[in-house]
Amino acid sequence: VKIFAAEKGIDLEMVECDMAKREHKSEAFLKKNPSGKIPVLELDDGRCLAESVAICRYLEAVQPEPNLFGRDAFEQAYIESRNRQLEFELWSQIGTSWVNGPIVGAMGLFEQIPAAKQASDKNVKRYYERLNQELAQTDYAAGDRFTVADITLVSAIDFAAALVGLKPDESLQALWGWHERVSSRESIAA
Repeated sequence: VKIFAAEKGIDLEMVECDMAKREHKSEAFLKKNPSGKIPVLELDDGRCLAESVAICRYLEAVQPEPNLFGRDAFEQAYIESRNRQLEFELWSQIGTSWVNGPIVGAMGLFEQIPAAKQASDKNVKRYYERLNQELAQTDYAAGDRFTVADITLVSAIDFAAALVGLKPDESLQALWGWHERVSSRESIAA
């Protein structure tokens, strides 16, 4: 959401939520998002929106340019399909590795399943290989320009590399070329 807002030049007031202290599970927070997850966008009138893509869609509707969700019916559907693939096929596996990994394990919140982490780690690495092949054919995650799918992907890779121990292999040159290209954008570098 922060990257998306920065791309559009929208200033959002950030309120930190200390997840280690379980502030996202407090009664006050659960009134904003009953799922107890971040991010949440609270509007001036007190209404709240949860889920990153939903918040980004709202920001896109409020400020349509630069367009990050698609200019015509085909591009909108294509970007949506690519973004959904990244969410379901990559982020879900990173999430499984995260929940069954050492950081969450140290919190003692969940009974961990080592075999699930092993399987999801392998799935993430396979998906990175797939992305490498795809990005050898195109400059961006969903075509020839930067979109919300690139934001989803760079967020996934950076989170997985920093907090889950799932950094893409250095041999994946197309993937790393894409990563370098999008990471140099002001919205992401910040």
